[in-house]
Amino acid sequence: MENIVLIGMPASGKSTAGARLAQHIGYGLIDCDLLLRGLMQMPLAQIIATQGAEQFLAAEERLNCALACVRCVIATGGSAVYSHIAMEHLASIGTIVYLRLSAAEIERRIPDLVARGVVMRGGVHTVDELYRERIPLYERYAQYTVDCDGKNIEETAGAIASVLGVTG
Repeated sequence: MENIVLIGMPASGKSTAGARLAQHIGYGLIDCDLLLRGLMQMPLAQIIATQGAEQFLAAEERLNCALACVRCVIATGGSAVYSHIAMEHLASIGTIVYLRLSAAEIERRIPDLVARGVVMRGGVHTVDELYRERIPLYERYAQYTVDCDGKNIEETAGAIASVLGVTG
């Protein structure tokens, strides 16, 4: 397996469980949100506030399409699935795992979507609206799905490793 690509809603564990998984199986870690922050030289919320959601998504798409790595866990931003071309590229370089988390758990983990730097387009303003918009996209691109409700970081990383049959 070349790479493991994690997709899912904000706070599903892509970055944190992804880091544990990478450490456990001896892979590198690419955190796309951190890369985007570094490239744009500002926090995600500030990028969205100053440049708008569409410019943010365009920058995220460019970053995701440029990834060229081997034996890495790639923690995508939650909005990566808005770009079909980026998801095709990610699927060509790795196995896509959807970290599924309920809307109720997302609301518990993220009290303020805007402060967190979550992209919300059009008339989307709540976790429920965001959830309804994105879930079909995560399901479309997922090759594997891991349920994350009630799991801590270690359990989520272990569930990803188990579903993929990878060990350290």
